[in-house]
Amino acid sequence: MLSVTYCAALNGLEGYLVTVECSAVNNLPKLEIVGLPDMAVREAKQRMTAAAENSGIPFPEREIVLNLAPADRKKEGSAFDLAMLIAILQSGGVLAHDLDFSDKCFIGELSLSGHVRAVRGVLNMVLSAAESGMREVYVPTENIAEAAAVEGITVFGVPTVGALLDHLCGREALQAAKSVRADLNAMPEGLDFCDVKGQKRVKRALEIAAAGGHNILMIGAPGSGKSMLAKRLPSILPPMSFAESVETTKIHSVAGILGNAGLVNIRPFRSPHHTMSAAALVGGGKIPEPGEIALAHNGVLFLDELPEFARPVTESLRQPLEDGCVTITRAAGRFTFPTRTMLVCAMNPCPCGYYGSDVRQCSCKREAISKYLAKISGPLLDRIDMHVEVPALTFDEMSTTERAEPSAAIRERVIRAREFAAKRFPDGNPIPNGSLDAAATRDMCVPDDAGKMIMKKAMEKMGLSARGYDRILRVARTIADLAGSEQITAAHVAEAVQLRALDRKYW
Repeated sequence: MLSVTYCAALNGLEGYLVTVECSAVNNLPKLEIVGLPDMAVREAKQRMTAAAENSGIPFPEREIVLNLAPADRKKEGSAFDLAMLIAILQSGGVLAHDLDFSDKCFIGELSLSGHVRAVRGVLNMVLSAAESGMREVYVPTENIAEAAAVEGITVFGVPTVGALLDHLCGREALQAAKSVRADLNAMPEGLDFCDVKGQKRVKRALEIAAAGGHNILMIGAPGSGKSMLAKRLPSILPPMSFAESVETTKIHSVAGILGNAGLVNIRPFRSPHHTMSAAALVGGGKIPEPGEIALAHNGVLFLDELPEFARPVTESLRQPLEDGCVTITRAAGRFTFPTRTMLVCAMNPCPCGYYGSDVRQCSCKREAISKYLAKISGPLLDRIDMHVEVPALTFDEMSTTERAEPSAAIRERVIRAREFAAKRFPDGNPIPNGSLDAAATRDMCVPDDAGKMIMKKAMEKMGLSARGYDRILRVARTIADLAGSEQITAAHVAEAVQLRALDRKYW
């Protein structure tokens, strides 16, 4: 007897439908899985047998062959368990032969007790099932929240194999999951700019960075508040769109960090340790998985103590920051992950941390300072739009009891600036100023005559590269957007130039 069920698999971030064909004949008991299965799929033999027996379901004692089509694509992971078991039970006569599974997709890993365990990438697989014409999808109960976000398909949460069989046989129906839209206006809890004393100039720079999606580097002595400021940056970023939420959730689901949550509704903030490898930062492995920069997609990637990162690690950021994606090629294929993120970095000005400080004298030799700063390459600095000095706080600033401006007020200005900038894109697909290409920069970031004169002097004195020139103009465009000005004036350009500290001073 031949039976057919459907499952889904992952290829990078994208899912695709897998047809599970099962043939059972009266012969000595044997179970064979073909279709390029990996070890996790082959080990499903033991999981399926034990799950059926411990659930009180007779496992067919026949010669069984399972084929996972398309047979020329390698099948990895444990998400095929549920679909394979249903196919076996139908071909072996445990389930009625007239049950129609042509519009049903089964996703889940089996435990030996018969419970259905969560798997990675459920959102991605359910999206592919819906696109392939499936009308019903059965997923582990822990994955219901993300699966229910897909429209046009009915989602059922499966706690155990026994419960699924009762549903399929009409004995006791499973409850269809209700789609709950995430609150995309949510803000991170417990992190607010009102907690940060002083640093008005740095807060202004972060507001500009948030409004235009610009990369930013903060330089200052230890304890000046660099990390504190960076951690509060997501609280002033504009709300995620539904498309951004789905795109970010797909990455987190594949990486296995989504948990029982539904769609990601708060922009991600990733802060990896400086001992990480390049593969951990941009993605990699035998079967490539998203790295930290992809996990920060549509959010913030914060690199604290930037010079302490290994040079090859920071250099690996250059192409993803420029292109907005990273493509990793392995023997298993080519995998592309989106990397449109705000890069936020923090560093001390020297090994001791007090070079140029008015509070404490630096104890470093000139050679040590030069070696320390040389850990950050010029091409990487060129890709960081803003370099801001973070001064040490004075006693008056520390001792004040007056609360600073809250994140909500700053966020409102950021949202207004984004809405103002969106009017320049009649197609309805606005691009943040920090991500504009060269052609868009020429069209949208044109300063007035006085602004051009400032740019000319800046290029002569600072030795700006072409990329640095464009990035200053993009920052000036964002400053103008915050001011509600269509024209980029000399004041906007001057402020943008002042936000390039590493090009201006003794650095």
